[in-house]
Amino acid sequence: MTERGASTVLRDARTLSIGPSAARWDGNSLTLHLAEIGAPLPRRVRGIVRVHPLALGDRGFILDVAGRHRWRPIAPRARIEVALDSPSLHWSGTGYFDTNAGDAPLESDFRNWDWCRASAGDAAAILYNARRRDGTERSLALRVDRHGQVEDIAVPPPAHLPRTLWRLARPTRADACAAPRVTETLQDAPFYARSVIATGLLGRRVVAVHESLDLDRFAALPVQLMLPFRVPRSFQ
Repeated sequence: MTERGASTVLRDARTLSIGPSAARWDGNSLTLHLAEIGAPLPRRVRGIVRVHPLALGDRGFILDVAGRHRWRPIAPRARIEVALDSPSLHWSGTGYFDTNAGDAPLESDFRNWDWCRASAGDAAAILYNARRRDGTERSLALRVDRHGQVEDIAVPPPAHLPRTLWRLARPTRADACAAPRVTETLQDAPFYARSVIATGLLGRRVVAVHESLDLDRFAALPVQLMLPFRVPRSFQ
């Protein structure tokens, strides 16, 4: 996507437009209209993504002591339809939709975090582990039923996944004796990784999406200098 100035952003109760792209909520589904230029090699990204929630989450969470950072799993269980014209790509399956909001840069209050989400029968499991600058941690372990009710469960014990090619750590949590493993690395960057893992949650063997974010690396000058090549910026 492209970073844009405030003058190109429009928002009301049902629509968020950022430049030529927009997200619209009709009360039942969220439709994303994409019109972007990819990076680092310029190419068009055009098409529609539809998110059909199977349940809407009813809780939000404060991630830091001062209350400057908030997270909410809006659609912890959803059906997704992807129809891109450029590149030509069509896909449908299960999905997830959440939101982060904050009043300060993430790197100001967090050193790193990891997150994991999996479908487990008629429920979904979500793990969120944040390590704060003040040395404390925030660990969430949630079970979301098919009606969207979010329930706190016991935080599973720590587990470790192999580091990425950028030597980024991929900590997680899993049921005891689950022995999680990486089955596919979807994105491998100096400060961020997204992976598919086979793990154990809610007493079941599951396939989960996992992400790991290192904000010390993100704030480092060499990474900041590389970002414009990965995320183009428009000053219109």
